[in-house]
Amino acid sequence: MKTLLAGVLFLCMAATGLAGEFSLHVRPCRIPLLAARADNPVLIVRVCASDRTERFSLKRIAVRFTGVKGISDLEGARVYAGVGKETFPVDSPFCGRIAAGEEMVFNGNMQFVGEAVLWVSVGLKARSDPDNLFLPECLYVETDREKIEPERMEAEHWLRPATVVRHSMQDGVHTCRIPGLVTTSRGTLLAIYDVRHDSSRDIQGNIDVGLSRSTDGGRSWEPMRTVLDMGEYGGLPQKFNGVGDACILADEKTGKVFVAGVWMHGLLDDRGRWMEGLTESSAEWRHQWRGRASQSGYSPRRTCQFMMVESVDDGLTWSRPRNITRQGKKRRWWLWAPAPGRGIVLGDGTLVMPVQGRDGQGKSFSTISLSENGGRTWRTGNPAFEGTTECAVVQLENGDIMLNCRYTANRNRKSPNGRVVMVTSDRGRTWREHSTSRRVLTEPVCMASLHRHSWTEDGRERSILLFANPDSWQGRRNMTVKVSFDDGKTWPRSHWILLDELKSRGYSCLTSVDEHTIGILYESSQAQITFQRISLDEILKR
Repeated sequence: MKTLLAGVLFLCMAATGLAGEFSLHVRPCRIPLLAARADNPVLIVRVCASDRTERFSLKRIAVRFTGVKGISDLEGARVYAGVGKETFPVDSPFCGRIAAGEEMVFNGNMQFVGEAVLWVSVGLKARSDPDNLFLPECLYVETDREKIEPERMEAEHWLRPATVVRHSMQDGVHTCRIPGLVTTSRGTLLAIYDVRHDSSRDIQGNIDVGLSRSTDGGRSWEPMRTVLDMGEYGGLPQKFNGVGDACILADEKTGKVFVAGVWMHGLLDDRGRWMEGLTESSAEWRHQWRGRASQSGYSPRRTCQFMMVESVDDGLTWSRPRNITRQGKKRRWWLWAPAPGRGIVLGDGTLVMPVQGRDGQGKSFSTISLSENGGRTWRTGNPAFEGTTECAVVQLENGDIMLNCRYTANRNRKSPNGRVVMVTSDRGRTWREHSTSRRVLTEPVCMASLHRHSWTEDGRERSILLFANPDSWQGRRNMTVKVSFDDGKTWPRSHWILLDELKSRGYSCLTSVDEHTIGILYESSQAQITFQRISLDEILKR
């Protein structure tokens, strides 16, 4: 399997050693280590001759591995070689695979001119400990001229194991996207995602909502089950009855779990008129956020529908879809849809889902929908901000509700750049802009995750806010978890955790696995849907 590391090879060299005719540059690959994968690139080592026309031989590279819980989860290692490559060169081994150890010496004999790039790769066992962290270090490199030792790493980067929840083409499904994640009252993790059967494209298409369960804290995941599927409604094929962009909510008090998705039936043309005669062979496609693809009113032939299913047995079985469009959508709005990710339960038991929509002129907005009777009926707040879409919600310590929103105006804009953050004290009737809004949490215009984690310490309940998104203003890269100790007023950089520096689709969802562990489900550079655990101690003691 080729692992793409484009654009990072010569950036941020973490260690440099100079020795006569050669220089040595070493940097870690800041990406998740996938369990059950034989080749996970962990170090990029660049050897440069002072004379770039000089021919030399690489003879040896020595590497040391440190594991917080040891290195027994590592399963063999190998070094690959290339010249100025930015793609993991799996077709060019420097030497054969050797057994994993704390210190490993790789022997080879390869000729280069001017420079050589070595990629150190390790395998990770299928049932590896997800809470272990690994630190790879290059001890030295030998050429036919000299032995080169790097200086001490300027910044250590511990690599974190990850579990793949969904791979491309798994179960014959082309693409799984748009993660949501909750922990049920029984401690089960429920992961939801779009099941895009035929392509990676958004709705409209043959798309359902799938779910995977984990009863062991994310170490393993049960086979996918479909929880929301609109079939061939209205005599149209499934490719014209797509449902996705789902949001999941777990009511810890009742044990009920809700999944909501947006359903698109048929297609409207560029003038908002129903398209007749669609069949399985029809190639037409529209997106509900573009043009007049979803309109005012309530009929499935006019506007996208807000669908919901429920589970009362910890996600094992699910109800038939229930259409609640008339409950929460204003007739004049072009769209009312769940915001993908997760909902929350307020202290008094009120259920809150982040939602998004298009107003009577087709302009996008974000807000919340609430249920005060256990999910039987729902009402929607007023739009919080114009030009926003996908959003995430938490309750603040004073009882207010915070909404953190994707903001279209940030696209390709370095400064000012920041997610829109809104607060309501009256459950969505009125909103005010937070002090950090549009200037603190950088984004490349992408969905993000916001979550409150609570725990007990010395008999006192404590909590923090966690935020995850691609920390970049252009291109969805640098998936990062950030923490706030003051209800979102500040997000100290010293506590940030970089999970994946490479480009990906960038959606994520956070949950509390237990009091001592955070879980994140996200679209990584290494797999379509990836799960990782982060210990509370690691977050607090950075």
